Amino acid sequence: MISAWAVRHTVSPKAVEELLAILRAGAPVESEKQLTGHSEAAVQQLIRLEVAHRGGRAWRNNSGAAQDTSGRVVRYGLGNDSAAACKIFKSSDLIGITPIVCECGKKYGIFTAYEVKAPGWKLRPGDKRAQAQFNFIKLVAGLGGYARFATSPEDVV
Repeated sequence: MISAWAVRHTVSPKAVEELLAILRAGAPVESEKQLTGHSEAAVQQLIRLEVAHRGGRAWRNNSGAAQDTSGRVVRYGLGNDSAAACKIFKSSDLIGITPIVCECGKKYGIFTAYEVKAPGWKLRPGDKRAQAQFNFIKLVAGLGGYARFATSPEDVV
């Protein structure tokens, strides 16, 4: 499978997308069962490949805080306004755009967010970080975007 090969050889999603366009081939989606034992990072790359294969785009949304050379704390990542805010509301690993065509024929891009987890992961009560991530997912979905936890490329909309 092309996407599994790309992960093994650290080929970028953009390069695979270009190759698929040249070959006019489709990358088959790997099931969660086939991904057992893969790292979250590998699953994330496969999800990005699937999003690209479907015509969308997804970018890594690193989030955190660091000190600059003057000692000031610099926060980065979507919605990472404060440590307190991130305990309640934490943006997803992948942020992107999913193209859709309405009945009138006009093309639109839908805001998309995937919180990537390792295959077999389940949301558990008491997991405060995952609950904050779920709060972001609910917000995006509530405003008309696509958002979800994703443990395999099969979760791509």
